Amino acid sequence: MYQDNFIVFTGGPGSGKTTVINELKKRGYLSSEEVGRRVIHTQVEQGGDALPWANKKSFRDLMLKAEVDSYQQNQCEVEWVFFDRGVVDILGYSNLESICLSDQLLNAVSSFQYHQKAFIFPPWESIYTNDSERKQDFIVAVKTYKEMISAYIQCGYELLEVPCGTVNERVDFILANLKLG
Repeated sequence: MYQDNFIVFTGGPGSGKTTVINELKKRGYLSSEEVGRRVIHTQVEQGGDALPWANKKSFRDLMLKAEVDSYQQNQCEVEWVFFDRGVVDILGYSNLESICLSDQLLNAVSSFQYHQKAFIFPPWESIYTNDSERKQDFIVAVKTYKEMISAYIQCGYELLEVPCGTVNERVDFILANLKLG
């Protein structure tokens, strides 16, 4: 199914997606949080191994389930919903980590589609930081960004690169491109 009011943000880690989502929430827009961090947090709490540094395939599969759940939970919304990553990101992650593509993933990518315009956040070294859930270095962030470009283009999305700038400048760029600002 195709949700024209679902806007997805993609790119490498640490490029400012969540900060922009938080500003959009302050401005009254609906959003869906990044599922990767939620999966990591839950797995660490439960002592699980579905983690990007332990069992990449299980991590990928849990992220896919969470992305599909997030999509379905917002399906009745008629307002704009901004997603901190989407189902296509799972395809990009699979390619980045050389994980075999499952039929479930391929079906989800074609079944759960977002607005034609997707916003990609470029690597931005001066704001990039590591934490307990983001352990990859900046080089991997750049590789992730490139894989996301490939995955979204492969799936037929139009990518709009969000320029580096203040949070308000970035939000204004997004809203203007959606003709909301």
